[in-house]
Amino acid sequence: MTKPLDGLIAALDLTDTGARTDEDIFTGTSQWMPHGRVFGGQVLAQSLVAAMRTIPEERAVHSMHGYFLRPGDVNQQITFSVDRIHDGRSFSTRRTQAYQNGLPILSMIASFQAPDGGLDHQVEMPGDVPGPEELKSDTELLAGFEHPVGRYWREERPFDLRHIPSPVYFTVEGEHVAHQAVWFKTFGELPDDENLHRAALAYASDYSILEPVMRRHGVAWGTPGLKIASLDHAMWWHRFSRVDEWLLYVQESPSATGGRGLSLGRIYNRDGLLVANVAQEGMLRVPQA
Repeated sequence: MTKPLDGLIAALDLTDTGARTDEDIFTGTSQWMPHGRVFGGQVLAQSLVAAMRTIPEERAVHSMHGYFLRPGDVNQQITFSVDRIHDGRSFSTRRTQAYQNGLPILSMIASFQAPDGGLDHQVEMPGDVPGPEELKSDTELLAGFEHPVGRYWREERPFDLRHIPSPVYFTVEGEHVAHQAVWFKTFGELPDDENLHRAALAYASDYSILEPVMRRHGVAWGTPGLKIASLDHAMWWHRFSRVDEWLLYVQESPSATGGRGLSLGRIYNRDGLLVANVAQEGMLRVPQA
């Protein structure tokens, strides 16, 4: 198991404080980030894990809606409070608030369901994309880039990302379109814990979801003065799949306006099963020439 993957597992292994009010209280640590702010995918996944700790094992998460309220500090512990809003015959609902310095940095509501049958269909996976073995890893493409952010992306991320048609780290190559795809999986195997895989999927879903907005307007991550912040994040889990096996993240942006961009994503496994859908709106402020 690689060091970055160890860090991911440690971050998602929350501590039950034993404290009880009318809520369940957990604490967690953050992975180091070069800019000092908590990665949004991390606090999303941790908030989900906190909610999972209060749910019967047979009920799996099927949806989550979260709002990023304040930037988090990687040097401080995060406290998670879980409100057991409702437990019905088939569904359970939980609200998780993530706090630092007594202030919420993220607010999330998640819903869980007991196993059930029913209607079944899905949008098919695109059939015209290259496989991950045909693409260079972003880790390879970032070789030699010694900026602290570049070194983190190259050496510390627990996920292997492979962009189609190419990353938008320094430049936006080719046509400026509002769609892209990314293959991803963890560097190394994760334990056989389905909830851990679901939480890790939420973590990874935040990596590149706003990039279709950037690609459409020819804006790279390295654009001087660029400011980007996730505002909210919604996710629906449809079918279980491991995240230490290749997954295809198909992304598009239907709109950008008012300094905000909306992106939608569909995540498939290699068998073509639709694993999850994602939606995120973010703030994007591009310096005017």
